[in-house]
Amino acid sequence: MTPKEPSALVSAIPSARLEEDALGTRLIANHIVYGIQTVRAVENFSISGRTIADIEGFVPAILTIKQAAARANRRDGKLEPGIADAIDAAASGCLAETSREHFPVDIYHGGGGTAANMNVNEVLANEASEILTGRLGPDPVHPNTHVNMSQSTNDVIPSAMKMAVGGELDALCHVLNGLIAAISQKEAEFSGVVKLARTCLQDALPITFGQQFSGYRGAFERHVQELKRLEDGCLSLPLGATAVGTGFGATANYRAYVFEELRSLTGKAYHAESNSFDALQNADFWIGVSAGLKATAVSLSKFASDLRLMSSGPRAGLSEITLPPVQPGSSIMPGKVNPVMPEMIMQVAFRVIGNDATVTRAAEGELDLNVWESIILESLSESIRLMRRAIPLFAYGCVKGLTVNSAVANRDASSSLALSTALAEIFGYPAALRVAKHASSNSISISRAVVECGLLDEKGADRLFRDVSIFANAEQAEDIIHSFRRPNPLAP
Repeated sequence: MTPKEPSALVSAIPSARLEEDALGTRLIANHIVYGIQTVRAVENFSISGRTIADIEGFVPAILTIKQAAARANRRDGKLEPGIADAIDAAASGCLAETSREHFPVDIYHGGGGTAANMNVNEVLANEASEILTGRLGPDPVHPNTHVNMSQSTNDVIPSAMKMAVGGELDALCHVLNGLIAAISQKEAEFSGVVKLARTCLQDALPITFGQQFSGYRGAFERHVQELKRLEDGCLSLPLGATAVGTGFGATANYRAYVFEELRSLTGKAYHAESNSFDALQNADFWIGVSAGLKATAVSLSKFASDLRLMSSGPRAGLSEITLPPVQPGSSIMPGKVNPVMPEMIMQVAFRVIGNDATVTRAAEGELDLNVWESIILESLSESIRLMRRAIPLFAYGCVKGLTVNSAVANRDASSSLALSTALAEIFGYPAALRVAKHASSNSISISRAVVECGLLDEKGADRLFRDVSIFANAEQAEDIIHSFRRPNPLAP
């Protein structure tokens, strides 16, 4: 049987169109908006079940770049106004309603993002052609000739990455500020409640819960500042660098116009990278972004781990705080309640830390282009997405509702051998060490031990150790210690 010619096939299947690329021709159903290169990408790379449309802000960023490019090329006189306006309108339509089915390229694909760029190019070319002719098809708007004019995958994709990640970082800062607010509320609420500090998991000097929570607050405030700095770094784009940084195919006018149009479309101060060759060759900027995310995740994990420790028990652990019960903790032990919200946030942190290793390896690249941008983007996007979703749950399902067990905390603070530090300030370290050893070996308080060792009488010991909260205030502690000092203190 003689194979049918392509034109005969199109006639035999009126609901399909024939498209051609460098590798040959393919029949594509007319209801499909993308084109032949996207079809090949779907066949080659359907791996993860997640597509470029699932990365928040990524496809919209590419669409916005294409829209700005069409306007810039029109102003530069390179692109016929009717075609430019059709691409502009098609991009606006896709931005208003981005359909996942139109952008099916898997997030794991080779070629430095070519499949993602061509997916968007083909959708816009077909949509623009339909605007002009009333039908889908490669004419009169071509995905490469018109939609990709003055561009390359190599400058479009890293630019879109920065635009997308910048937006995600801003959203992450928003939820972190919500956590900071919840911590600040507890800081104020517990400002006068004394507890025992711990270093190396051993008893240390008293502090207040408010002071401890101020440390958590301070860490997350620093992370927000760093993420904001990284967000600002996402405003520098390699757009206009085209394939290898030379800007070949993009005029000087276009390179100026495209940033003007991008700023007009987004309201953000996007500008060109200072060195386009550096921008295409090197991806160490993403290592910095990933490091910022990892640092945030580690602080989240540390905070959550501390809450687990402080709430441990409740009868055979520290039991300094009580976390809100959100679900039963055991299928066999009635009444058990687990710290599930801290455990959830810690698992998110572990994932972010793992993603950082992926970004670090992928950022190495080689020669004149980093081609691992797809996995870099997916790793960063997942890290941000997980934290954005988990942090509000943690803040409102755990931090906001936690309470302190002040009686337990005060008891532990009052019985700490570390209170002997005050005696070291008054009588010297050797005398204080003798008191601490006496208290430890006889299982008595420092207040009683200092009397038995003859350094203070009961009235003096009571005055020094009655209110251990003063040890959480350096100025108050210094005042009372100074009142006990002698010109030449000698230990008995």
